[in-house]
Amino acid sequence: MSKEIELSEAATHKNNDIISDDLFRKFTIKQLVSSINSGKLCESDLFLNSSQRFNLLDFKYHSFKSTYSYEQATSVRRESYPSPKQYLRGIPFGIKDIFNTTVLPTSMGSPLWEGFMPGNNARCVESLLRLGGVPFGKTVTAEFAVHALNETLNPYNTAHTPGTSSSGSAVAVALGIVPFSIGTQTAASVIRPSSFCGVWGMKPSFGLIPRTGCLKTTDSLDTIGFFSFFGSDLRRILTSLRVKGPNYPYVYKSLDKRGAYPKKEEDHWRIGFLKTRFWDTADPEIKSVITDFINKISSLDSIEVKEIDDRLLHDIHKDHQTIYDKSLAYYFKEESKSHDKISPLMLKAIEVGEEISKDQFLQAISSQYELIESSSHFYANSDIIVTLSTTTTSPLRHELERPDPSLIWTFLGMPSINVPLNIHSNGLPMGMQLVSKKYDDYLLLQFIDSLLKKDILSNSSLLTKL
Repeated sequence: MSKEIELSEAATHKNNDIISDDLFRKFTIKQLVSSINSGKLCESDLFLNSSQRFNLLDFKYHSFKSTYSYEQATSVRRESYPSPKQYLRGIPFGIKDIFNTTVLPTSMGSPLWEGFMPGNNARCVESLLRLGGVPFGKTVTAEFAVHALNETLNPYNTAHTPGTSSSGSAVAVALGIVPFSIGTQTAASVIRPSSFCGVWGMKPSFGLIPRTGCLKTTDSLDTIGFFSFFGSDLRRILTSLRVKGPNYPYVYKSLDKRGAYPKKEEDHWRIGFLKTRFWDTADPEIKSVITDFINKISSLDSIEVKEIDDRLLHDIHKDHQTIYDKSLAYYFKEESKSHDKISPLMLKAIEVGEEISKDQFLQAISSQYELIESSSHFYANSDIIVTLSTTTTSPLRHELERPDPSLIWTFLGMPSINVPLNIHSNGLPMGMQLVSKKYDDYLLLQFIDSLLKKDILSNSSLLTKL
């Protein structure tokens, strides 16, 4: 029996009990769209599945701030695109609550902006609507997408953090409420929650997805990314969101002209294993699963693995913090006056930022541009870089998250993906990060596709029993 027939039978149960079939953790976006196009599923079936999963689980894990009714979601799409394309036909998706939306408020994780109605959809939301996607709701974010822990809980263990800024988007995917969701990363807010919650997460090259209609925190760092339950869906989601064509000359020259499959399948892959200075203090089990992965791919004739050094990276965390804090002090100066409605953590970051001089900020920006330029040469001999996603599994909610390499690739504008690898002996997920040079996003996806075909990586995320 084909998967599409199984889906049809699930969808036609008279009691509409699709919840037992858990569609979004069993079937890829491609399979679901195919089933809708062939008439074996209706768009409403998918939204119903999202609603049932939400009703079953979200009261406990709090991944969503607000949700659409089916009538609201379809009317939003119909008003903008009466005849949408079918690339994402009927696929529900989550929207981090820092993206503008017309029907639901955009509160940005802050009581100061509770109920704010911006009057438009963010451009990336429009892109998803145009391709047939159906918005399901706004996912919980940290206050102003910074660090303060929010109400979202880790589905593996509620005593542990799910990550901060984009945690609602990661948990919504892990629970199977939506097959994918959008988020942002200014430091590690896509890679870290996806690692802690056992899902696929991608931070594309800086500037590849437009930020119009999205909360701004740091001009040279803010990057839109996304979460997916299946690794094979990453390509479809990226293609749906990114800018295309000669009106975007850097992207057109560096990415479009190379095509969606830059390498031939039989081509040789050059893999750089980058431990970074965080390797020595990383959890032994995480290091072990990454080392096992390196040993496995090293045995393939088409893959050459070399360990590379991290001398380029030593000052990045310091420069990142300077840019970040100074930017927060600038963009949230007015909000900081409302001491009773802003977190101590955010106030502290703003206070630190106010003490950073203009010259210090400009020096950090200059260092960033220089390192971005240097990185393309420094990593020229590596198609793909393998490194840590996080140094530990998810810490307890009251514990600080330990530094990791993730913000390095944000700083350098390079695409990175969290790969959910395995479950730790403590019951929490472990991830690995794959990175490529700026605008090599499709090369990175092609490498993942090749490993999925060889069963070296598992296509699905790790949470399959809840």
